[in-house]
Amino acid sequence: MNDILAQVATKIESNKTIGNAILYECVQTIMSIQDSGGLRVLAINILGKFLSHRDNNIRYVGLNMLMKVVTADVQAVQRHRATILECIKDSDVSIRRRALELVCILVNETNVKALTKELVDYLEVSDPDFRVDLTEKICSIVSKYSSEKIWYIDQMLKVLSEAGNYVKDEVWHALIVVISNASELHGYTVRALYKAFQRSAEQETLVRVAVWCIGEYGEFLINNDGMLDVEDPIRVTESDVVHVVEIALKRHSLDITTKAMTLVALLKLSSRFPSFSERIREIVVQYKGNFVLELQQRSIEFNLIMAKHQNIRSTLVERMPVLDEATFIARRAGSLPDAASTPTNGVAKAVAPIVDLLDINSDDAPIPSSSGGDLLHDLLGVNISLAAQQSDAAQPSENGTDVLLDLLSIGSPSAPNELPAQGNSSTIDILSPKPSKKAPLSPLDDLASLSPSRTTLNAGASPLVESLDGFVPSPPTEESNELVYPSITAFESSSLRLVFNFSKQPGNLQTTNIRATFTNLTSNVYTDFVFQAAVPKFLQLHLNPASGNILTASGKESITQNMRLTNSQHGKKSLVMRIKVSYKINGKETLEEGQINNFPREL
Repeated sequence: MNDILAQVATKIESNKTIGNAILYECVQTIMSIQDSGGLRVLAINILGKFLSHRDNNIRYVGLNMLMKVVTADVQAVQRHRATILECIKDSDVSIRRRALELVCILVNETNVKALTKELVDYLEVSDPDFRVDLTEKICSIVSKYSSEKIWYIDQMLKVLSEAGNYVKDEVWHALIVVISNASELHGYTVRALYKAFQRSAEQETLVRVAVWCIGEYGEFLINNDGMLDVEDPIRVTESDVVHVVEIALKRHSLDITTKAMTLVALLKLSSRFPSFSERIREIVVQYKGNFVLELQQRSIEFNLIMAKHQNIRSTLVERMPVLDEATFIARRAGSLPDAASTPTNGVAKAVAPIVDLLDINSDDAPIPSSSGGDLLHDLLGVNISLAAQQSDAAQPSENGTDVLLDLLSIGSPSAPNELPAQGNSSTIDILSPKPSKKAPLSPLDDLASLSPSRTTLNAGASPLVESLDGFVPSPPTEESNELVYPSITAFESSSLRLVFNFSKQPGNLQTTNIRATFTNLTSNVYTDFVFQAAVPKFLQLHLNPASGNILTASGKESITQNMRLTNSQHGKKSLVMRIKVSYKINGKETLEEGQINNFPREL
């Protein structure tokens, strides 16, 4: 049989359709029998000739067959790699896609750099319809086989510069994680992004990564810190850096996430470049009347920080802590096609959308991850649902624990004109540094681990906020003929009891008014009492200030706190809530957490 197959394979003419049909069947037979490698190589060479044929059908058949036989003799197929790469540039979209899939199979540690260069070069001239697939495959290859972080960063910047608008969110999330962990490359990366932004400012994903890096490491641009041998020094002034970020902010095509990230970068630059703080404040304040509440709130709060709190600004906007690369990868392993589940030499793999990190993609999953938090979400601060209230926020404690709430003027009757607009934001997550011995901050710093996705934040406004176009409605009055429901013990431990009392307005059954009563069950006094809560995306939670922040011993006096919970799936889904309570006993902080599932069904 081997002799007959070899004779047919070598003597049949391939310039006619019938001859190619016979050769195809010959290859099929060779690959289906147990044979020495020599005959298989002959069959694969025949398929290689098919790839050079003028007929599109024959080229497609050749690629399709190579996809099937590549596992039998990958080295023989590798010899036709150049021809396969040429097929990626074919005018026929089916041939292009099939050739791209075959190239991804042929990639290994030895040829990854050469193949990636070919694909990136073609990315510059590829059709827009093909760029989505091409960028996805390039990112997958780079993430899977990169052995050096600098090479990974270089390739990703090339992709973002050429086709950043076609790149998925998980790609630039992973890139930021890698950059965060590559401390020796911070200077190199921010300079590369600065230059790339000037060439490709229309690529929105590139702009996001660029403004994030400039906000974190902007001073490296001025001083040329961390120069590598492959770099040439660049002359950049503080004015140039601020100007670049200002350009990003004023581009009308950029979406809310990008603009929000840019405002954060400007706030951080105001601390990095004190001489340009006033200019930056003038840029930021332009958005205080923006129709987008996310941007409006950031503008008002950031302006307040720069105008009145210079003494603590540097602490508030210090660099983000290094993102946990191992945890980030482990949670999203294998979410991209062909992506490896583990890093290679410390390079992060591309991951699925960052919002999935909290594992609440469905309405049925109300509880966010209680460990680790979502550092990127804290970084971006966009579309995070969070409800937290510092008790007695209007009176900062002696040791400065309420300095952040005082800074944001939440619940402060002395500053009615400085209240931030309530909106879809999580600015607290962005501003919260690690507590220091000199000025420890509120336990709100730890709220990132409670943050679910895509609902609203109301960080406990005072009654004065009611004047801001009704952002926080007044609680029902006694004359409103409320519907009252049975109370429940929502949470109880050996040291604390939490009781919920419920009421509704007759005409608005979706909204439940809750009065929370906290009772101390021990003989110790609790100070700096804070209640925090999180709900799934089908709920909206509005939290009012607590009646105090000191909980007396043995239940002599209780702390009460009102909240309003709106259920968009009323009648279909029950209420559920994740809570966290923190307090201090003789200066030592205590934390209690729990999940409340026993809400009355009629709510």
